[in-house]
Amino acid sequence: MHSKTFGSTLLIAGTTIGAGMLALPLAAAPLGGPITLALMVLLWLLMAYTALLQVEASLTTGHTHLHQLAEHLLGKGGRLLAAACMVMLFYSLSAAYISGGSGLLAQALTQAGLPLAQGPAAWLFTLLFGGMVCIGTRQVDYLNRLMFMTKLVIMAGVLLLLLPRMEGPHLLALPLEQGVVLAGLPVIFTSFGFHGSIPSVLLYLGRDAKQLRRVFMWGSALPLIVYVLWQAAILGLLGQQSLLTNGGTLEGLLMKVGAIIDWGAFTQAMHLFADLALATSFLGVTLGLFDFIAKVLKRRDDASGRVQTGLITFVPPLLFALYFPQGFIMALGYAAIALAVLAVLLPVALAWQARKAPEQGNYRAPGGHLGLLVAAIFGMVIIGVQLGVSAGWLPAL
Repeated sequence: MHSKTFGSTLLIAGTTIGAGMLALPLAAAPLGGPITLALMVLLWLLMAYTALLQVEASLTTGHTHLHQLAEHLLGKGGRLLAAACMVMLFYSLSAAYISGGSGLLAQALTQAGLPLAQGPAAWLFTLLFGGMVCIGTRQVDYLNRLMFMTKLVIMAGVLLLLLPRMEGPHLLALPLEQGVVLAGLPVIFTSFGFHGSIPSVLLYLGRDAKQLRRVFMWGSALPLIVYVLWQAAILGLLGQQSLLTNGGTLEGLLMKVGAIIDWGAFTQAMHLFADLALATSFLGVTLGLFDFIAKVLKRRDDASGRVQTGLITFVPPLLFALYFPQGFIMALGYAAIALAVLAVLLPVALAWQARKAPEQGNYRAPGGHLGLLVAAIFGMVIIGVQLGVSAGWLPAL
């Protein structure tokens, strides 16, 4: 596989697999094994398909960024909608990652004998990883490869210990109440979010449709494989009832699993995995935000321009993470809605319009008009379910 193709595949996978993956068995416990598996496969197919729709629209029009595509094919209203969703989602995620990453960094430095408060740790975390984004995509690619392969090795070792201890009946647990299957849609859907990185990958790889299709299919399939194996390992080891009485914390889950398996370094390995997963997600999300801001504000691709773009990219989420965390926590609660618009409804609308445009690209995503209709219905259902959960009409996971 071409080096850039390999790196881009890992960038998509690294952006998708966040630290929240470790707690996914807790969130999905009320769904049971078969339903969780079915939702994971279904939502992976949806997200991989809409990524290919965005690639189709981009190759047809020659535009890379989503807001440009939206303006070209949907008018100024489409551009404003795309820009608003991207800014809300990207800044919310960036602030959340800075908050979580600074806490982990402060804890690690304190354990190493270098005590540091969370505020200075947030600045240090942002300077370290934000600096890599400002330097360039190639540098992010190489750093992401190292961190992703390390966390893959950790997860492989953990799964080798856990999977032989699974109990088959645990995996066949069924949903606990009506409506909980619908409530699982937004939770699992957001676990496959990588679409903000699509423009950066298009800029990095160019316009080779075969190469892009391979990157987005494999880059999204790797998280699916890891999610399914991790879900099976934890549910098969502990069972549905044990997960539901765990107290709902990742720390409690890791302690329970650590008490069963014969590996003293289990908890430390899982914390290292969480650290690396958070860092790779932060790199992928902020790289997409950086490229978006550079394009919208027409910043030059030189040292001065990249510093300006970097300040606009990282300072707002850093300040909000430090001084106004509740605002971003509230925004994160609606991340599934912004992501559904950004990653499902907009790509469907763009592909629909692109297929009616006089110019035609050399690539068309599979599925025809029926595929577009099914994807649009799923996107609207996810938004409706998230609104229903927020309003208390549906059970929350």
